[in-house]
Formats: sequence, C-alpha cells, structure tokens
Amino acid sequence: QVQLVESGGGLVQPGGSLRLSCAASGFTLDYYSVAWFRQAPGKEREGVSFIFSSDGSTYYADSVKGRFTISRDNAKNMVYLQMNSLKYEDTAVYYCATAQPGIRVGVRPRDYTNWGQGTQVTVSS
Repeated sequence: QVQLVESGGGLVQPGGSLRLSCAASGFTLDYYSVAWFRQAPGKEREGVSFIFSSDGSTYYADSVKGRFTISRDNAKNMVYLQMNSLKYEDTAVYYCATAQPGIRVGVRPRDYTNWGQGTQVTVSS
C-alpha cells in the first residue's frame, strides 16, 4: 500500500560521487519529513540527512555536512541524497525513511515509521 524504494547505490572510489534516490508510492511524499539513515556492519544505524515537512528545512550529521545534500522533487514524489567527496567510512547500507504527518520528529530512527529496503554504498579503491 505504501512503499519506499531506494536506488543509486554502488561501488565508487574515494573522492567520488553518487546520487541516491528514494521513490514513494501509495502516498504523497511532500506531506512527510524524510530522512536518510545508514548502517555499516557492526555499527548502529545513524541519521545522515533530513528534510522536514514543517518548513522545508534540512539537517545534516557532522560527518557528512558539506559533502551531502538532500533534496525533494514533489512532482516525481522523490527525495534524493547527493553524496560528494565520498570516504571509506561512508560505506554502509543507506535507508530512506518517513515520519507521519503532523508529528514532531527529530533525528532518531524511532521518529520514522516507514522505511525502504536500503541500497548498498561501497567506497573502495
């Protein structure tokens, strides 16, 4: 009924770029705050980038600030994560997630109730 599908992951060299896409179906994405999380093997899931429905503001983790950019295309019901200057430590499965409309949310995974399946990003030389 409602679904998020990530795409755009792959293998990239350090310093390279990738753009991840999050496609929504079954609901209108622009009413929702959207987040990108990532999880590396043996690590906790961490919030990477957020775009909030309340005012359109964005937030980035310190580890990616200045390198990653989150954006919306409401006409396509899509959210993107542009990743530049990639580092080895960016290697992880990246997940798109949404929070319910009208709910005050932050940057923790518990705030987000709908998740995609993830897409693998591997930074390697």
